[in-house]
Amino acid sequence: MSDFSDFELADEVLEEHDAGIWLSIGDLMSGLLMFFALLFITVMVQLKQYQEAFDKLPLVILNTLRQEVPGGENLQVDQKTGDVSIPDAILFDEGSAELKPAGKQFLRSFIPVYSKVIFSNDEFDRMITRVIVEGHTSSFGTERENMDLSLQRALSVSEYISSLQFPTQADFKQKVLAAGRGELDANQQVDSPRDRKVVFRFQLRPQDWGKLFEFESSLPEE
Repeated sequence: MSDFSDFELADEVLEEHDAGIWLSIGDLMSGLLMFFALLFITVMVQLKQYQEAFDKLPLVILNTLRQEVPGGENLQVDQKTGDVSIPDAILFDEGSAELKPAGKQFLRSFIPVYSKVIFSNDEFDRMITRVIVEGHTSSFGTERENMDLSLQRALSVSEYISSLQFPTQADFKQKVLAAGRGELDANQQVDSPRDRKVVFRFQLRPQDWGKLFEFESSLPEE
């Protein structure tokens, strides 16, 4: 009889052991589901915050330039991207890459205000990695001449920015990058003055999804 009792006791121990294993696996799965649910919520919240900041930026730029920059109401601001287009006639004489006095005066009023918008909001500052100063020409002339002229004009603007003094100058300078687009975006059928311009364009930081997996370490301990 004692032998049968020992077998029955052993079976009960095995059953309890198996039940304990399945319980542990169930707890682990529940914990993983909770983790990924919290991760999903965090991703959605950050996506929403990023999109809200991106959507708000062009309108903030448009309103600020119109209110604080003389002649700002004549600037073209893309309400989807925040690109600011400055007609090259404001900055340069025809065929020249040297900033004229009126162009320097305009930049002295425009750049501090434009920079202030970027650094007025931590989210704006974080999401904008570069401010691309792009030179653009019309289709008049050769492609090579237009590319060279557009780059030289962009460099003239970026170099002049470095000479200015305003509160956020050092940080703004770190973001500025000059680029020439030549006639790439111009109307190839018509020599249009609207194509000759300098454009301030943002390069945005992509979401760093790797950092989202670090959020658990910042949660308070129970």
